[in-house]
Amino acid sequence: MIQSMTGYGKAVVTYGEKKINVEIKSLNSKALDLSTRIAPLYREKEMEIRQMLSAALERGKVDFCIWIEKEAGTDATPINGALVENYYRQIRAISEKTGIPEPQDWFATLLRMPDVMVRTEQEELSDDEWSAARGAIVGAIEKITAFRNQEGVALQRKFCEKLDNISALLASIEPYEKARVEKIRARIVDGLSSIPNVEYDKNRLEQELIYYIEKLDISEEKQRLANHLKYFRETMEDGHGQGKKLGFIAQEMGREINTTGSKSNLAEMQNIVVMMKDELEQIKEQVLNAL
Repeated sequence: MIQSMTGYGKAVVTYGEKKINVEIKSLNSKALDLSTRIAPLYREKEMEIRQMLSAALERGKVDFCIWIEKEAGTDATPINGALVENYYRQIRAISEKTGIPEPQDWFATLLRMPDVMVRTEQEELSDDEWSAARGAIVGAIEKITAFRNQEGVALQRKFCEKLDNISALLASIEPYEKARVEKIRARIVDGLSSIPNVEYDKNRLEQELIYYIEKLDISEEKQRLANHLKYFRETMEDGHGQGKKLGFIAQEMGREINTTGSKSNLAEMQNIVVMMKDELEQIKEQVLNAL
C-alpha cells in the first residue's frame, strides 16, 4: 500500500507541572526538507530528534515543533529584591546630589532596570523528562504516519480508477483501428480512380498500402502501455517509498500515449487519445504526493 506525503500528527504528555506538546506537519517534496522549532530545554537533543524524524518520515516538507506549557503559578519570573533595593538607593542618592526629581512611579521605574526580572537559574534536562518528551515525539510520529497511510489508501483508490479508465479507453480504440485500414485503402483507390487515363500496378499498390499501414500500426504502443498500466499497479502494492518510481512509470505511459496519438489518423482515435492524456495528467498530479 502506498503512503501519502501529506500528514499531520500531534501528541501531548504531562511531566510534573509541564505539558509537553509535539506537532508535526508534512507536505510533498522531492526530498526530506525538515524544519524544526524546539524549546530551548530540548535543543541539545536536536540531532536525535532529526534522526527520528528522517528515519520515520523519509521524504516530504516536514515542519516539527515541540514546546512546553506550564501552570501559571509555576512560570512566573522571580523579581530580584536585593537588586531593586540597590537601584532604589542609587536613584535617591543621585536625586539628592543633582536635584533631579525622584520618579513619580517607583515600581514602574525600578522594574525596568537591567536584570531586575531576569531568570538567573539554568534549567537542566533530566533523563526522565527527556524520556517523556521522546514519548511525545514518538506518539506524534505514529499519528502522522497513520494519517499518511489513510491518505495513501485514498490516493491508491484514485490511481486505480484512473488506470481503469485508461485501460477502457485503450480497448475502445480497437474497432476504429481495424476500420481505418479499409478507409485508407478506399481513399487511395478512389484517389487513383479519380485521375483519368492512369494505370497502376495492383501488386505494387498492395505493397505500398501495407508499408503505409505498418507505419501507422499502434499494436506495439498498445502492448507497452498495457504493460506500464500493469507495472504501475504492481508497484503500488510494493508499499510506500515508491513515489518516484510511480512518477517514472507515468512518464513512460505518457510517451506511449503520445506516440499512439501521432499515429492516429482518425478523429475518433485522436479524441480517445486526448481523454487518455487527461486521465494520465490527473495521475501525474497526484503521484507527486506519493511517498
